[in-house]
Amino acid sequence: MLHASKDGEGMGRRGSIAAMTFALATSFLLPIEDVNADTCARKECQPKPNFLPEGSLPDKSEIVSMPALKGKDYGKTKMKYPDFVATPSGLQYKDVKVGNGESPEDGDRVVFDWEGYTIGYYGRIFQAKNGVKGGAFADETDFQRCVLGSHTVIPGLEEGLKGMKVGGIRQLVVTPELGYPEDDPSHTRVGPKPSTFDGQRALNFVLFNKGLIDKTLLFNIKVIRIDKKDGDGNYIRKGSST
Repeated sequence: MLHASKDGEGMGRRGSIAAMTFALATSFLLPIEDVNADTCARKECQPKPNFLPEGSLPDKSEIVSMPALKGKDYGKTKMKYPDFVATPSGLQYKDVKVGNGESPEDGDRVVFDWEGYTIGYYGRIFQAKNGVKGGAFADETDFQRCVLGSHTVIPGLEEGLKGMKVGGIRQLVVTPELGYPEDDPSHTRVGPKPSTFDGQRALNFVLFNKGLIDKTLLFNIKVIRIDKKDGDGNYIRKGSST
């Protein structure tokens, strides 16, 4: 939600933006398998209201980074989801499906499938892979892979992959600080990179916009396989989950 400046200027417009963002941000959350009701439709699973008492100043760590508001003492506060786990870094995650086996460690190669949404800005999809619907992925295609600890994917994704297991599906709410770097617009150095031109354009419109845009992203991740090294440093491909 939005903090007011001292003179209250623009509160009506900012309130409308906050309401629109609130509705869009909750429309892409997957229900946990053992919950019969749609978790994002229940009142207790909506983002917590985050208004400050009148006269209070916001904690700058709770304000979403926006270039147009740099140096201001007000802005849009970060969305908080009661059914998500928040880590010290600011990452929020929810396990839709836990999976089986061991979790990956630094040095392991993780093969994963993913979807991405600009959850902070109209919920635009920038990566659709096999349609992550109802906690399941469909046919096996070309998956993404990364070596944990190599920093070849964004920090929020690398942190989110840790603790997952093969077949597990996890949702990640990634703040700008844990997202894509500003000096890699092609996303070839730090991924995951959208697989289509339209997807990359939708993502970059948000990432490199200098206006009042919340650059928070939502990722739906499924771990397909975890490969570990043998004694010669080669990766051993194990059974996968599709």
